[in-house]
Amino acid sequence: MTHTIFIDGEAGTTGLEIRERLEARPDLKLILLGDRRRDADARREALNGADAVILCLPDDAAREAVSMIDNPSVKVIDASTAYRVAPGWAYGFPEMDAGQRALIARSQFVSNPGCYPTGFIALVRPLVKAGLVPANYPVTVNAVSGYSGGGKAMIAEFEAAPKDSGGATTAYRAYGLTLRHKHVPEMTKHTGLSRDVLFTPAVGNYRQGMLVEVPLHLAALPETPSVERLHGALVEAYDGQRFVEVADLEETEAMTGIEPQGLNGTNRLRLHVFGDRNGEQARLVALLDNLGKGASGAAVQNLNIMLGLDEATGLV
Repeated sequence: MTHTIFIDGEAGTTGLEIRERLEARPDLKLILLGDRRRDADARREALNGADAVILCLPDDAAREAVSMIDNPSVKVIDASTAYRVAPGWAYGFPEMDAGQRALIARSQFVSNPGCYPTGFIALVRPLVKAGLVPANYPVTVNAVSGYSGGGKAMIAEFEAAPKDSGGATTAYRAYGLTLRHKHVPEMTKHTGLSRDVLFTPAVGNYRQGMLVEVPLHLAALPETPSVERLHGALVEAYDGQRFVEVADLEETEAMTGIEPQGLNGTNRLRLHVFGDRNGEQARLVALLDNLGKGASGAAVQNLNIMLGLDEATGLV
């Protein structure tokens, strides 16, 4: 059986990555509007005529697209932040909980997770669920992404020649300085936290790949959990998962650094638990491709689940 897919916003960074992953598959047929993509009637027809629609649009445009869909048979994946905490939308992180895949499979509307939240939720949700981190604990998350996470404008800035057009010369830039980043509600809700996380994002002068870090003072936690208990909770949560893995403690103890581009081009997410020798502090680190498991790869994984296909199709 061949499924028809319409990518609304295929010319954007995420849309192009998704199209690349889908267009060679014999089990899928892409609906391509070409020069007609700004034709409202053609777009409405595509949105309602496909088996599945993937929205790669800014938030307001995504909401507009959803309002145009009146065919209850069309499955919708939205890659924007518009619906990540909205009622009636399944959160598209299949590994997040035991019943999440089934929820995604039976839902018409699925919101694709953000790249930073994917790493953060993967690290923290199991610890909150296990009672090792209280729901009201003041959690901080520090993260750095390649500039492709900022979309076309940031890509153009960083890839432009500085002498010609004022392109970026900085090696590293902190942003989100008002502490009102749009990912905070998503990060807070889907970890089970009751207090907003303190999120400090940054962008590096490289194209893609990211590190998401959560530092913890173990003695400040109610049970003063050991690094081994934190690690064990993550191992238990992701046992048997194809795309999420937890590094062995023996491996992390021997590491002297982590390269943020280490999983580029994959749909994998790798979690690490580091601890100091006195057992007083822990440093949780997630490694992923912000355009892979953090965006396009995750969308393809969700699409496969919603269509009843092997979720790794086109991703391995």
